[in-house]
Amino acid sequence: MFDIEKELHRIHLTRPGTPLVMGILNVTPDSFSDGGLFVSQKLIEERVVQMISQGVDIIDVGGESTRPGADAVPLSVELERVIPVVEWITERFDVPVSVDTYKTPVMQESIIAGVSIVNDVNALQDTGAIDCVAKGQVAVCLMHKKGNPGDMQQAPSYEDVVEEVKAFLLSRASVCEQAGIDKSRIILDPGFGFGKTLEHNKRLFKELSEFTSLEYPILVGVSRKRMIGEILGDVPLQSRLHGSVAAAILAGMKGSQIVRVHDVAPTVEALTVIASLT
Repeated sequence: MFDIEKELHRIHLTRPGTPLVMGILNVTPDSFSDGGLFVSQKLIEERVVQMISQGVDIIDVGGESTRPGADAVPLSVELERVIPVVEWITERFDVPVSVDTYKTPVMQESIIAGVSIVNDVNALQDTGAIDCVAKGQVAVCLMHKKGNPGDMQQAPSYEDVVEEVKAFLLSRASVCEQAGIDKSRIILDPGFGFGKTLEHNKRLFKELSEFTSLEYPILVGVSRKRMIGEILGDVPLQSRLHGSVAAAILAGMKGSQIVRVHDVAPTVEALTVIASLT
């Protein structure tokens, strides 16, 4: 079972005070940033080995894009994409693997294949998902989103985005605990970019202490997202590296325990320097 305190202790021997780096591995043709880059077994395997050599702490495997406007993927297709990759990684390496899915059958098969974390943008609201994770004895990341990929960026609104996101996450965590998922296995994610405007995202980030003060580890994922591009003046994806690394560093400094990133090496290097100089 994934033990976040143990993993943090391990990396703090060399990178004291820094978050775990979760490397994104999208085995999809349509993810917003790296869609189509890792769709052959050879390219996937090369990317996994590269991320491990760069110091990744967790590899997050996803077989369906949940970017705004993305189309749903049939269950059979997602399973065909994800399970062989999870099996290949877990059979060869000690690095913890998470599966980025909201579908209970994908969670079930991934747990059998050896994942340590279920990373769910739907916060275990699919039928049977909570029971699956409870029985599987894996960690879970519960994310907040408003709406679905097809419509979540169509004028999202909140009375108080921080309080509403926090209330949702605490409610889902409570439901999970009541169902038998130990508190130590629960991670929370405010869900930057999922049904939120730039102003919503900025406020959530500026007030991360409202989340990091909770009794759960916090995951922050803003790598290459539209919010980074907008802050920098609507720059394209390929120009969002420096902004993404800066946001990951700041998230760690604000107390987030996990940062989810596309660019592992620059993030690990920046965190290593920060750890050495502070």
